[in-house]
Amino acid sequence: MTAVFARTSFHDALARLTDPHLLRELSYVGGRWIAGRDGKSFRVTDPASDATLAWVAALDGEQTSEAISAAAQAFPAWRDMLPQQRATILRKWHGLVLEAREDLALLMTLEQGKPLAESRGEIDYAASFIEWYAEEGKRLNAESVTSHLPGAEMIVRREALGVVGVATPWNFPSAMITRKVAAALAAGCTVVAHPSSETPLSALALAELGERAGLPAGVFNVVTGDAATIVGRMNADARIRAMSFTGSTEIGKLIAGQCAPTMKRLVMELGGHAPLIVFADADIGKAADIAVNAKFATSGQDCLAANRIYVERPILAAFTRAFKARIEALKVGAGLEPEVELGPLMHERAIAKVEEQVADAVKRGAKLLTGGKRHEAGPLFYAPTLLADVPDDALIMREETFGPVAAVTAFDTEVEVVARANDTEYGLVAYVVTENGARQMRLARALEVGMVAVNRVKITGGPIPFGGWKQSGLGREGARHGMEAFTELKYLCIDTAA
Repeated sequence: MTAVFARTSFHDALARLTDPHLLRELSYVGGRWIAGRDGKSFRVTDPASDATLAWVAALDGEQTSEAISAAAQAFPAWRDMLPQQRATILRKWHGLVLEAREDLALLMTLEQGKPLAESRGEIDYAASFIEWYAEEGKRLNAESVTSHLPGAEMIVRREALGVVGVATPWNFPSAMITRKVAAALAAGCTVVAHPSSETPLSALALAELGERAGLPAGVFNVVTGDAATIVGRMNADARIRAMSFTGSTEIGKLIAGQCAPTMKRLVMELGGHAPLIVFADADIGKAADIAVNAKFATSGQDCLAANRIYVERPILAAFTRAFKARIEALKVGAGLEPEVELGPLMHERAIAKVEEQVADAVKRGAKLLTGGKRHEAGPLFYAPTLLADVPDDALIMREETFGPVAAVTAFDTEVEVVARANDTEYGLVAYVVTENGARQMRLARALEVGMVAVNRVKITGGPIPFGGWKQSGLGREGARHGMEAFTELKYLCIDTAA
């Protein structure tokens, strides 16, 4: 963090914004745009070039408490609104997000690095959660219970929990905000959100559009700055009734421990280490396409990425050839360049982790078929990489990989591959490629994950309950289940005796 807060020389591509007011450098608290105390700010850069995008306000613990106070003060009026009134505001927010799609995608590509086409797709994805929950909020219906007592009527209601804390990662800087915030707002809660300091501009732009849509002051607050300071203060404050976090399992455990003294409700979307299992009856070309899409989207920086690719031995050689050809055809470059499919990694730590995993796999006997080094496009670019014959004890088969490295290994039987796929602390998603319908159902039941994709990659969206088993998280986001953590059940027993 630094005390500097003045525009000097900024990224030329910012001139492409049709609505410059979407580039916000102040935090949004209680309906006001506020600076860090004493002008404290931090630099946001383009990972493709290291060019400066903005100096964003760095709020401290006291200012975080002020945001919590604003949300607590706004809660009663927001809770007491008719669901239809909240839905009207959310629908307007949804429309404004779609109208600003190009500007929002530009900001996302600049601060996160993903190709512009992926950023446009994420804006559509982010907007879909606002639309979904605008409608779903109307359906928090009371539930009638068949009475077991004479002269009594019984009702169970879901009521808004209170102030919700939200902490989001840098890999999906818009969608992870809306998936959490729209659900909480639709349920009648107010929100204090902390976006990653590497990608705060997308969240601040969403706050700007939310204000234009008519979200009342204090209902949606965005607090930027040091994560340990801000999230730590939220975790300790009893007025925050729930914490929703997306990030690493390690940080999730830390947050859970900090929330224990105040018994907060927790929603955790944590790490993944997805298996992709290709059976011998699969179409090899289709399987290779699925593998590329499941592994290399967002430059592999995705908790849904296929990290362990198991291929049935009879087709291993043919699959590997097809997969290698597709990997080598991927275009690497800055996200604003035409037809780019693979952008930079987020920071030097990500590069170092990928390099460590590749070196470890080769040391243990894996074959490096393509890539395996930094890309000439820039310091944070890593060449799309294929490792074959990767042993199960290699780091890349045990740890989550957040980078463009695919690890392929053979299997011989269904029972064997299920056991190997399940041999992990993670359980978010699994990919299965087979034309055998009975096998599809067997694998769907046997794999210890929250989500299974059969013969496809894209499976997420507003209507589905996103989340994992084991140490991949707690609770679900999306679907009607996405509002459950933000509500409390209340039981009414009413005497009706004459």
